[in-house]
Amino acid sequence: MSPAIFLKSALQQFIDYKTLADKTFAQLGEKDFHFTPGEGSNNLAVIIRHMNGNMVSRWTNFLTEDGEKEGRNRDNEFNGQEESKSQLMELWEQGWTILFKALESLEDEDLDKMVYIRTKPLTVVEAVHRQLTHYASHVGQIVYIGKMIRGNNWQNLSIAKGGSTLFNEQMKKA
Repeated sequence: MSPAIFLKSALQQFIDYKTLADKTFAQLGEKDFHFTPGEGSNNLAVIIRHMNGNMVSRWTNFLTEDGEKEGRNRDNEFNGQEESKSQLMELWEQGWTILFKALESLEDEDLDKMVYIRTKPLTVVEAVHRQLTHYASHVGQIVYIGKMIRGNNWQNLSIAKGGSTLFNEQMKKA
């Protein structure tokens, strides 16, 4: 695979995961972001705060500094706070903006460079994969919590249960 194809593919996958979460957030109200599914579970506010902290840390000066910045207080990302939905959406967008800016600035020759996350050396490709899988897992949590909150009022983000045949038929007609 060429470096340009990898970068384009990775960018699209990040966009697709962000879109799933965005569509979930659009279905939720103010209080929903602080709903905690169970003891020991994280609510959406915590996940957003954590993803923001991770994105800001990992993608700021991506090629030149360790991805775990000294100023990051990871433990604090998991403490209960009462941000509003709009404050949480600002954090959400801030993290993604930094990620997209860093990813879009990469050149083909950057893919073989070494970067560091917590002093662990990784190629740029490995670091991108690492972050993509990390964010995918959290977006899965976001969607699942959203579905729990909305229950029967959940608007599917993909093919509804039992809807594969109809979807496939519609795709053939398109």
